[in-house]
Amino acid sequence: MNKANAQGKDKDGKDNKTATESKPTVSFRTRLRTDSLSSNDSYSSGSYSESSYSSTSSISPREREQKNSKGFTDFCVKNIKSAEFGRREIEIAEQEMPGIMILRVKYAESKPLKSAKIIGCTHITAQTAVLIETLITAGASVRWAACNIYSTQNEVAAALAEEGVPVFGWKGMSENDFWWCIENATNHRNWQANLILDNGGDATHYMKRKYLDKFKLLKGVVEESVTGVHRLYQMTKNDCLPIPAMNINDSVVKGKFDNLYCCREAVIDSLKKTTDIMFGGKQVLVCGYGEVGKGCCSALRGMGAIAYVTEIDPICALQACMDGFKVIRVDDAIRIVDIVITATGNKNVIRREHMNRMKNGCIVCNMGHTNSEIDVDSLRTPDLTWERVRSHVDHVVWPDGRRIVLIAEGRLANLTCSNVPSFVVSITACTQMLALIELFKAQPNKYKGDVYLLPKKMDEYVASLHLAGFEAQVTELSDDQCQYLGVSRNGPFKPNYYRY
Repeated sequence: MNKANAQGKDKDGKDNKTATESKPTVSFRTRLRTDSLSSNDSYSSGSYSESSYSSTSSISPREREQKNSKGFTDFCVKNIKSAEFGRREIEIAEQEMPGIMILRVKYAESKPLKSAKIIGCTHITAQTAVLIETLITAGASVRWAACNIYSTQNEVAAALAEEGVPVFGWKGMSENDFWWCIENATNHRNWQANLILDNGGDATHYMKRKYLDKFKLLKGVVEESVTGVHRLYQMTKNDCLPIPAMNINDSVVKGKFDNLYCCREAVIDSLKKTTDIMFGGKQVLVCGYGEVGKGCCSALRGMGAIAYVTEIDPICALQACMDGFKVIRVDDAIRIVDIVITATGNKNVIRREHMNRMKNGCIVCNMGHTNSEIDVDSLRTPDLTWERVRSHVDHVVWPDGRRIVLIAEGRLANLTCSNVPSFVVSITACTQMLALIELFKAQPNKYKGDVYLLPKKMDEYVASLHLAGFEAQVTELSDDQCQYLGVSRNGPFKPNYYRY
């Protein structure tokens, strides 16, 4: 296994950072309430064996010998012995992911990804494992790294490693570990990737910066997050994207189902597991009313909470008003709310000046993609004390005794503290796989160095794969109706400019 040190873009999206470089030592007070397993591990995200392999272990996985039962060593996970638990979780996920399982059966013989070599940098969860094993069934070879330091399900990573998948990531790894894992996924002797599947753009930017010659040989990148897509569009604007990229985030099925419906369920689960809070009557500030914000607000209202919305976009602001939510500025609401949830994809949405004014016990969490929405670094000062309450929950205490409850240190609450609904992830996984096949099989020069959306017909196909589970019967158009509407009997049924 290549243990070379890595350099690249830091996880907060800041440029020109040496990944192995230690962060400046900041003097701030920390106080652990207890080191018992029950305190640290009771609220792990769907991780049955997490307590046995706590992130508090003094030995880093990078320092231990890594070998599966067959002698395979090209991986780095928390503990390979937890593979059996991970396999059970993957099997559970498969039952709730009908679309991607249909594609697995469909492509088992034709193998449209034969000779494809895919670098993956996503959340390593049971649902991701189903996608990875489907890609392998379709003929691909893969190397995979975690895109988030907290979201990896350790036993799932172990299950993949046990099957011979080069996977690099574990829950609670450091920033330095994060870049080391990406280095090992992107750079391997005698293995030239031709595709990247990314979440956040870290693998894409890392490889472009450090291995430009190899990067230019790629057939393309598939990106699923708001942040990653934004970074790709910045590259095209600066004329420095030499390969095509597929924007999955703005595909209809991903944007509507993953962002809205997934977050609608996960926001409640995340906060319940971490804080035991009762939502009825609580005042909540949701920053951003995109699909994620809409899902959060819908769930909060259903639980009896009073939700306020902040927005920069007048269209989204008007939608919030029409849905019955008060649109307000952060400064005007920050003193009265019990919970603050960020869902913007922006940076420094909640800053120290806001947290200084929050009421005692205010819960602060992030549901957007980046870990920069909440300015957590501004809280690491000598005048504030950090108390670890339980896994992924910190009290940040001011000198006067007032405190806020910070979830997952400002990182994604839904993936750090909750489980992701497998059914919704199946929809996203299908779009990812079809986009990879499209780029891999495309004729030369079909796609240029630009960012592309999935064809509408492919969106409709992904949706159709998931209807059977609801016993839904779609109405078929007659020839006369098709002619009247100007559409084909088999779709696409809406023009590209149609907004669902």
